[in-house]
Amino acid sequence: MTTPGETTVTRTDGLTSAEVAERVSRGAVNRLSERTSRSLGQIVRANVLTRFNAILGALFVLVLVTGSLADGLFGIVLVVNSAIGIAQEYLAKRKLDRLALLHAPTTRVVRDGQVQVVATTDVVQDDLVELRTGDQVPADGALVTSAGLELHEANLTGESDAVAHGEGDEILSGTTVVAGSGRLHARLVGADAYVNRVAADARRFTRTRSEIQASIDTLLRYITWVIVAALPLAIWSQWRTVGDQGWRQVVIRSAAGVVGLVPEGLVLLTSVAFLLSAVQLTRRRVLVQQLPAVEGLARVDVVCLDKTGTLTAGDIAFEDVCVLPGHAADETRCALGALADDPDANGTLAAIRSAVESPGWTRVHAVPFSSARKWSAASFAGGATWVLGAPEVLLGAGQPTTESTALRARVGELAEAGRRVVLLARSEEPLEAPTLPSDLAPAALVTLTEQVRPDARRTLDYFREQGVAVKVFSGDNPVTVAAVARAVGLEAAEPLDARSLPDDDAAVRDALRAHTVFGRVTPEQKRAFVRALQADGHVVAMTGDGVNDALALKDADIGVAMGSGAQATRAVAELVLLDDSFAHLPDVLAEGRRVIGNVERVANLFVAKNAMSLVAILAAALTAVPFPFLPRHLTLVSAVTIGIPAFFLALGPNRRRYLPGFLRRILRFAVPAGAVAGVAVIVSYLLAGSRYGVPVDEFATRCAVEAGVHTVSGVACSRPGSGATITLLTVFFWILAVLARPFRPWKAALLAAMVALAVGAFLVPAAAAFFDLDAPLPLVWQSLAIGIVGAAVVEVVYRTSPSVHAAHLLPD
Repeated sequence: MTTPGETTVTRTDGLTSAEVAERVSRGAVNRLSERTSRSLGQIVRANVLTRFNAILGALFVLVLVTGSLADGLFGIVLVVNSAIGIAQEYLAKRKLDRLALLHAPTTRVVRDGQVQVVATTDVVQDDLVELRTGDQVPADGALVTSAGLELHEANLTGESDAVAHGEGDEILSGTTVVAGSGRLHARLVGADAYVNRVAADARRFTRTRSEIQASIDTLLRYITWVIVAALPLAIWSQWRTVGDQGWRQVVIRSAAGVVGLVPEGLVLLTSVAFLLSAVQLTRRRVLVQQLPAVEGLARVDVVCLDKTGTLTAGDIAFEDVCVLPGHAADETRCALGALADDPDANGTLAAIRSAVESPGWTRVHAVPFSSARKWSAASFAGGATWVLGAPEVLLGAGQPTTESTALRARVGELAEAGRRVVLLARSEEPLEAPTLPSDLAPAALVTLTEQVRPDARRTLDYFREQGVAVKVFSGDNPVTVAAVARAVGLEAAEPLDARSLPDDDAAVRDALRAHTVFGRVTPEQKRAFVRALQADGHVVAMTGDGVNDALALKDADIGVAMGSGAQATRAVAELVLLDDSFAHLPDVLAEGRRVIGNVERVANLFVAKNAMSLVAILAAALTAVPFPFLPRHLTLVSAVTIGIPAFFLALGPNRRRYLPGFLRRILRFAVPAGAVAGVAVIVSYLLAGSRYGVPVDEFATRCAVEAGVHTVSGVACSRPGSGATITLLTVFFWILAVLARPFRPWKAALLAAMVALAVGAFLVPAAAAFFDLDAPLPLVWQSLAIGIVGAAVVEVVYRTSPSVHAAHLLPD
């Protein structure tokens, strides 16, 4: 409990369990109402309350009012589609949410006098939060203690330089600790915190751009306007043609035309493809934080890597310390152990600490390591100041001498051998600010080793085969980075020291075109490199694990973080490699390509049907004939040539490389192919009516409608529609065959099964009666002949569209 004169701000033992429970009960917690995935209610609404469902639902009710239940079959399909979409998304959501919860960000808090790790959402008001390098600040408040704590506040202020904060300073949520450590009194949490109050998007990456979703949205917009224009035309033409038979026939025929214009399963299959890809990737230990990222990585043509944790295993091992002449070996080794004895040690210091014993010296002042400075330092009671950092940085602080030149040469030799080298230097000046002392004297070279990942070469070979360029950005010595890059098969003939680059966009872009490996790269430079590549027209993926990678990940088209990486880095990434295995990136690339290629195939099928219906509506209006189909006919055709095959094609394997122009290719093939099908249908309908059924000019007077079933001298009135259905099936089976290329046994089996179902609908008496089909053998041959001609024209359309043809010839 709080003692007299003490508050929750000044207490060093943090809140008690009872105080935490009291704050939770009144809602003073760090939770927000926003969700990372849709709730069940939102899923249901998204799958049910759509404009196309509204159109189909209204038509379904009207058809039911006519008494023709068979022609309302499309309504049942609509319900089934929505139910499948809801079930699939909900099951996928549960899996992804459980995994996301398992890997949710955590925060260290002091409670009941003990440091505890809790979910960031469980931080409560007045908690004493312990901050370390790589943490995101979870709440607003004042620093109770600070040990060289520095924050990157670009998310909130736009300033790129780290800002030092001392005890008593107010700091804001959403900022990132880039150096040092400290303890924070959490004054404002949850919705009251600054980052949630004014800049919720500052904490997370901008929504990933999805070419597929943007293209589908554009298609749906076009189709909506087509329906708005075609609906009154369909009603007018059918009223003029069959209006004397009563309103029921007008409703049924008009509904058939409009139902054909609605791509009822396109959005469903696109969503399911994304979701199931995300679930599939979780089985490979890849957490997808934004679904479009699966597609996005397939569009990437440049992958930017950090050496440590990506090309190497990330576990740095201490190798040796070489004490330089003029320095006592014992004192130098003790100084190294004292510097490594840091509760907020980075990877280098942690490796040294595991091998060099600390002498227990008392620190007077310290400057923590930061990626921007590339050094850390400490002054000790009764002793000197010791600095540990990059040799180039520490040696560059003074005038070149014979000794420093020789030392640089030695560092170069070690770096070429793939060693990581840091320099230990001594100064007699007190350490009073985060600036290097002026009298630094090199005392020892410390060498460390990193293990190259066994799967790195195979992964880089895969990217090279797929035409994806690789760039390596590292804070280490460029010679060391190049040695590691060569060890994994990457061409790194001329590594570049990023410190030599001017602050000029054109120079940076030229350097990126000419070089593959960059060393001594600062966090801000990584960000500039990503932007320069994007300015050159590249789609960029950035991988990383440290807080120094967060800015670049945030700006990249796709950010990929290691599961063991800094909290700030994981928070801005679209993909998290949970087991830190860089080898999973080809899996993600393959999933993205599968989604893009398969959704393109599916979209072609739906758009071709829409184009066919529009042409049929226009032709029926111009020739003053009834719409060629009843709704039940289109339900049959849609099921066997689009709906069922599309489901399998959307989820099947596909290794086709990504090609830009998704929407353009769809429109260049599907619209002409659908128009061909529409013309073939009208020709078939007119010929069938004049030769095997009731002549077109007599249809309105001789065909009566009873509950939507045609009767006159047997079933003669159903023959034109049956012939048109055979023709449409023929053309659309060929469209399906074109889009399924290149053929595989499972695709051939799928196509054969669908043809068998279609034939069964004509041959099985109960099915023929239900679908109102009657086709004498001569009519079958005539309709097939027209359909074959239409299929041949579709083949010509396909082969004269170079980009479409090339896309589907790529192997899958």
